[in-house]
Amino acid sequence: MTATSELDDSFHVFDTTLRDGAQREGINLTVADKLAIARHLDEFGVGFIEGGWPGANPRDTEFFARARQEIEFRHAQLVAFGSTRRAGATAEQDPQVRALLDSGAQVITLVAKSHDRHVELALRTTLDENLAMVRDTVSYLKGQGRRVFVDCEHFFDGYRANPEYAKAVVRAASEAGADVVVLCDTNGGMLPAQIQAVVATVLADTGARLGIHAQDDTGCAVANTLAAVDAGATHVQCTANGYGERVGNANLFPVVAALELKYGKKVLPEGRLREMTRISHAIAEVVNLTPSTHQPYVGVSAFAHKAGLHASAIKVDPDLYQHIDPERVGNTMRMLVSDMAGRASIELKGKELGIDLGGDRELVGRVVERVKERELKGYTYEAADASFELLLRTEAEGRPLKYFDVESWRAIVEDRPDGSHANEATVKLWAKSERIVATAEGNGPVNALDRALRVALEKIYPQLAKLELVDYKVRILEGKHGTQSTTRVLIATSDGAGEWSTVGVADNVIAASWQALEDAYTYGLLRAGVEPAA
Repeated sequence: MTATSELDDSFHVFDTTLRDGAQREGINLTVADKLAIARHLDEFGVGFIEGGWPGANPRDTEFFARARQEIEFRHAQLVAFGSTRRAGATAEQDPQVRALLDSGAQVITLVAKSHDRHVELALRTTLDENLAMVRDTVSYLKGQGRRVFVDCEHFFDGYRANPEYAKAVVRAASEAGADVVVLCDTNGGMLPAQIQAVVATVLADTGARLGIHAQDDTGCAVANTLAAVDAGATHVQCTANGYGERVGNANLFPVVAALELKYGKKVLPEGRLREMTRISHAIAEVVNLTPSTHQPYVGVSAFAHKAGLHASAIKVDPDLYQHIDPERVGNTMRMLVSDMAGRASIELKGKELGIDLGGDRELVGRVVERVKERELKGYTYEAADASFELLLRTEAEGRPLKYFDVESWRAIVEDRPDGSHANEATVKLWAKSERIVATAEGNGPVNALDRALRVALEKIYPQLAKLELVDYKVRILEGKHGTQSTTRVLIATSDGAGEWSTVGVADNVIAASWQALEDAYTYGLLRAGVEPAA
């Protein structure tokens, strides 16, 4: 489990996803989850991974035991988290301090109280005894050959209440041999200017090497972290995707991107920054949370452009509306097509989809008007790239892209006396000069239609057997009221190699769903390389 870092020790990127990040509501990590995330973080190239609190619960104890055996860390060092010794005891005799040593971690983070009221009310001890607890635990662990970081809990609130005592805790830790003393905005209530002023003062008054741990309760955790760096902090504690208690912690990815791309600091091994988007999404999958589409740097919308004015400028030079090249963080630029689109948006989107519009101004103008006309009716193409590509190909080729012609379809919902329901659909269509009638049952009318369409087409187009509906969204659009409202349906479909989205709009949910299904199957055949009917 020993890591060999390409970087020097002058600046630390410290990740606490497995400990502090796991306190987010809705996250419940198994040992296997923690091992998977640790591998991703090591691959990304962080310097330290805080694995949890060994001895506090069986899961974290097992994690450290398995990590020693199962992970060969290439970049990161595994860190065990715990607290200073209990009041009135000795560090050597404290069982939770012993558990930290037994974890096998060569780096240990100790949490220490730095707010005088917390010492007296939570620890129920004296201010002097708290300082002794810090000194004794740090010096004992250093004597056991461990590297020690000290997290000063509630530091900024404590500094505001009693600055001299807060600084005394920092001095006690540093003088006892702590490698870094981390100032924690535990309640997340500070602002960047406040953080910068306090960190600068504490650095000047104590001479300790300082780190920063910021919660995001004011929405300033990333800014507060960078403000601390501006003031001289050389150790940043973050979590992947900003996971953490309440509203979360400083987000690892924008902090690292800012340090590398804006500050010019080399905080990751060579080439690792390009893996950032992939690592962010991979960790989101492990914790079973949908990746945030609008997350800075790594969100799928981070470099997505919608307004026609933006697109016109990007066509000339992408840097005019992008603060970095998205490839530097493993992301890509995307053009969104909507009723705000202009000619440049359509041309760029066509290029993105591999369709050369050849500077045909009449064609581009026709597509722009078609998009605006349909979005006025409720269609949305920024969320349905596949439906837009079909529309674009129809306009470019002068005829619809067709693999089958629908004669009719119907869906029946039967409500039975025993309270059960039956859903049946019948589809009549023509494909390759053959008339096909197919009927199927399903869990609901849309599922029944989907199955009937498959039954009708799979013998002629076996490629459709791979298709799977993976998401289905319904939205009632503004306009008419109640059951007279227009309905928009978005369907996401997968063939195992990729996903695409299609849209349908109608005055009822079944008709809208049918439109989206037709587009989904048509696009699936296009992706499979099947030639459309003449």
